[in-house]
Amino acid sequence: MKSKTFYSHGKLLLSGEYVVLDGALALAIPTKFGQSLSIKPIEETKLVWQSFDENNEVWFENEFELNQFKPKNEDALSKRLSQILNATKNLNPEFLNTQQGFNIKTNLEFPKNWGLGTSSTLINNIAQWGNIDPFKLLDKTFGGSGYDIACAQNNNTITYQLHLNKSTNQVQIDKRVITEIDFNPIFKEQIYFVHLNKKQNSRDGIQHYHKNKVNTREAIEIINKMTLEMINSKSLEHFQNLMYEHETIISKLTNQIPLKEAMFHDFDGAIKSLGAWGGDFIMVASKINPQQYFKEKGFTTILPYKNMVF
Repeated sequence: MKSKTFYSHGKLLLSGEYVVLDGALALAIPTKFGQSLSIKPIEETKLVWQSFDENNEVWFENEFELNQFKPKNEDALSKRLSQILNATKNLNPEFLNTQQGFNIKTNLEFPKNWGLGTSSTLINNIAQWGNIDPFKLLDKTFGGSGYDIACAQNNNTITYQLHLNKSTNQVQIDKRVITEIDFNPIFKEQIYFVHLNKKQNSRDGIQHYHKNKVNTREAIEIINKMTLEMINSKSLEHFQNLMYEHETIISKLTNQIPLKEAMFHDFDGAIKSLGAWGGDFIMVASKINPQQYFKEKGFTTILPYKNMVF
């Protein structure tokens, strides 16, 4: 096998967080930042793995056997990677069915704590390498709605929706509807993404949602309309109102306090959580540049829309 390189985009979920799991229409954007995976044949019969961060510094390294992908050092991250590789081989028995070893390097373009998809970009890259369906690999490993995998594969903003089969005791996904759209708001220069200085565990957020959710059907119908309105919004004021309404609905559904009310009640503009509430990035829509406000609050990672999105 020759040397190969695979690449996947990061992700942000602008609408439909949590309820996307129950079939809501979600608005998602692939980010300019992503992750690559490069494989190079070596003479040894093993996998030599190195992961580099955005500063090109090694943040993870280990060696794995070729057959069962047993790691040389059994830390939690290595066990998770071994699980992913074994799941890939389960889906494609021909994956690494060889005595040829490889040197594998992953390169992140964003800090790991940004929450832009360190895991989803890895899953999509390994799926490309293993010539398998990345959504099936996701289901066998991390789980979730899969919108992050859809972002990893696309260059344009998308809507994402699950068609669910609820006829059995266990809800199953019948179909994933991924539609590329032209999302280019005329007020995009007044949209910013602010990082909350901590990484939110998506699986914890999903567990909280399932534990607390009530009356999802009505909420999903409203969110579906709201997502379409966000896509077609022609004014900053309208978009800000939609952000506020969306926060209110998810707040009631999950029994959580909206972030603006909890932390930024004096901010002159709209604030919306993206993905699991309480961490990672938030979306800010404001008539005036909000950077000074957030920097004074201790939040210094503030990206204008054009710096995050294609």
